[in-house]
Amino acid sequence: MKILLRAPNWLGDAVLALPALRALRQCYPAACIVVLARPWVADLYRREPCVNQVTLCPARRGFKGWVQRVRLAGELRRGGFDWSLVLPNSWESALVPWLARIPRRSGYDRGGRGWLLTQAIVPPQRGAIPEHESFYYLELLRRAGLLRELPAASPIVLAGVAEARCRGKQLFSALGLEVPVIGLSPGAQNSRAKQWPAERFVEAAHCLAERMRAAVAVFGSWSERPLGQRVAAELRRRGVSAINLAGETTLENFICLAAACRVFLSNDSGAMHVASALDVPTVAVFGPTEWFATGPAGPRSCIVREPVECSPCMLRDCPTDHRCMRRIPAERVAQAALDLIEWELERGYSEQDNQR
Repeated sequence: MKILLRAPNWLGDAVLALPALRALRQCYPAACIVVLARPWVADLYRREPCVNQVTLCPARRGFKGWVQRVRLAGELRRGGFDWSLVLPNSWESALVPWLARIPRRSGYDRGGRGWLLTQAIVPPQRGAIPEHESFYYLELLRRAGLLRELPAASPIVLAGVAEARCRGKQLFSALGLEVPVIGLSPGAQNSRAKQWPAERFVEAAHCLAERMRAAVAVFGSWSERPLGQRVAAELRRRGVSAINLAGETTLENFICLAAACRVFLSNDSGAMHVASALDVPTVAVFGPTEWFATGPAGPRSCIVREPVECSPCMLRDCPTDHRCMRRIPAERVAQAALDLIEWELERGYSEQDNQR
């Protein structure tokens, strides 16, 4: 059997879909599984041993983008696929398998796209499955007939963590940073409301750097580069060795660098999910979003939030005073990071691991 799995478009969702991908492999150990993914998440799936091949899904908009999609559909039609499993909810994500004439096409019946699917699955109602978003993708497999029941909740860990960590140390050394390194991700794609104030990231990182005698690496997208530059510059002004890598890394290199961090501080973002899934102690600052649904699922992570009356509002811009974020002091986040490190030391993680 040859299966095309259309991956989620965003990095955090791509991480949360990994349990479903791995469950698919368990159901079909001999199948050829091809992941169709956007360019900016493709490197995540290339690391997975359960994936036979990764094919890029065009991201370009407008007429030329649609020409690329039609060409891709033609290539997929010649690929001899038996089944397409569509994880995203978008209309476009179901269109390409339809154009490719893949005989079996399964996905949630959302956005009026049911006619593009041969198996249009009714999406679960709130409360019908566990709240964490990773179960949303697993439930699709269950309703498609692959799973008898949903698995128990378990940590999500990326493949090849040890190798990534080793490579990350080499990359940090080439950049002039010696471990331990504190990772920061102060931005949040497409949402200002999800951003804890940058000055608080500076304060928390400065506190940790002094306690741990550590350097700081700031990560983010190209659009977040000015933010990263401000954070790194202020840390250097305070005497901390800091570098801004926002917009400077591929996803593959980010995975390696994040794996080599001693601790990672982040907003609710794709970087948070990656760091957590790399078994790095990760502190996630949550405000307007649903921490119970999209919180980090790695084995060593914690959420810091302020339970104000208007959260979670799910708004991209706060219409009031951003109290859900501004009421969280830097000391609280720094202490959460120190508590995670102490927790792992108490449970006997090796000294070699602690020096990563």
